[in-house]
Amino acid sequence: MMGINRRQFTLLLGCGLVSPNLLAKPQQLLFASAAQTSPEGYALKVISKQGRSLINHQLPARAHHVAKHPHQPFLAAVGRRPETFIDVINYETGLLSKRIESSPGQHFYGHAIYSNDGRWLITTENEIQSGQGLIVIRDCANDYRVIKQFSSYGIGPHELKLTANGKTLVVANGGILTNPGQGREKLNLDSMQPSLAYIDLHSGLLTEQIFMPAQLHQLSIRHFDINDRGRVVIALQYQGAKSDDVPLIAFHSSGDKNLSLVKAPAAINLAMKQYCGSARFDHSGTTAAVSSPRGNLVTFWNAQDGSFLTALKSRDGCGLTATHEPDEFLISTGRGHCYRFNAKTGLKEKLPLGLSSQTAWDNHLTLI
Repeated sequence: MMGINRRQFTLLLGCGLVSPNLLAKPQQLLFASAAQTSPEGYALKVISKQGRSLINHQLPARAHHVAKHPHQPFLAAVGRRPETFIDVINYETGLLSKRIESSPGQHFYGHAIYSNDGRWLITTENEIQSGQGLIVIRDCANDYRVIKQFSSYGIGPHELKLTANGKTLVVANGGILTNPGQGREKLNLDSMQPSLAYIDLHSGLLTEQIFMPAQLHQLSIRHFDINDRGRVVIALQYQGAKSDDVPLIAFHSSGDKNLSLVKAPAAINLAMKQYCGSARFDHSGTTAAVSSPRGNLVTFWNAQDGSFLTALKSRDGCGLTATHEPDEFLISTGRGHCYRFNAKTGLKEKLPLGLSSQTAWDNHLTLI
C-alpha cells in the first residue's frame, strides 16, 4: 500500500457499504480488525482511507486477531479462546472464502499468521485433554487442510511470528492453563511457566527457549512483535497480587540467555494496572509501542536499548499497527475510536470514523 498522508486522513468520513468495484482497489483500504458491533454481534470490519466500512462480515462469535495474506486478498479472523473457528474473507469481494474449524479436541487461541510465501496458515491451539499448546499448519492451497502439528513447548500459546527469513517461528507461551469446560478460568496460576519459544518451522524442533525468571513466573507472555533484525518486544500480563510492582515490558534477541525486563517511570508503570494488551514495532523497527487498555495508556520504547520514550493517554486503547512512516502508529480502542500518533513528534490525530456508537474494536489492528 502507498504511504498514508495527512491530507488523506482528513478525508475520513462516516461508514457505509460500498460497491464491489471499490473493493477491487486494495490501495483504498486502511485497516482491518475484529469488532463488537452490538451487545451480541461480532464482525470483521475493513475501513477505507475515506472512513467507509468496506466490509462488515458478521462472525459467529468474538474474534481476536486478523491475519493478512502476504500477496493475496485474504484476511483470516481468528476466534478468541476457546472458539473453534477462523473466517477467511476475500477483502476484494467481501465474500467468505472459507470457515476453518479446529480439529476435534482442540481450540484456537485467537492468533494466526501466514507463512512468508503465503502457502501455509499457522495457528496456536490448545489440546484440551492434555492442556498442552500446539502449533498447527494448514495448507492454503488445499482447502486449509491440516498438514502438520507439533508442540508449542509450553501451555497457553498465544501470539506467534516468523523471523524475517521465514524459517524460525517465535511463539509466546502464556503459561496459563485453561479448559473450555471451565470457561476462561485460569487453572494453574501457582505453577505457570511462561516462555518465549523459537521453533524451526520445517522440523517443529525447539531451537531456543527463554523462561520468565522464577520470582516473576506469573508474568504471562502473551503478545509480542519482532522486527527485521530479530529484536522482540513483549507485552506482559501479571497474574499475581495486585499490590506487586512488576515490569510489564520485555525485550529479547535470539542468543540472549535472559529476557530484558524494563519498567516505565513509576507513576506510568503503576497506571498500567499490571496488564499490557498489544505490542508493535514501527515501520523502521526502531520504536516499539505497547498498549495498556486497562490503564488507558500506550507506551513507547527505544527498541535497541529498551529505554522508555513517552506515553500517550488513550481510553481503552489496545490495537496497534505501524503506518509506513517512521515512529508512527495507528491505535484502535474499545470505544470505537482510532488515532494516528507519532512517537517522535507527539502529533496525535483522531480519525473521524462514522461508526455506530456500539462499535468496539477488539485487541488487535491490521494494516492492509
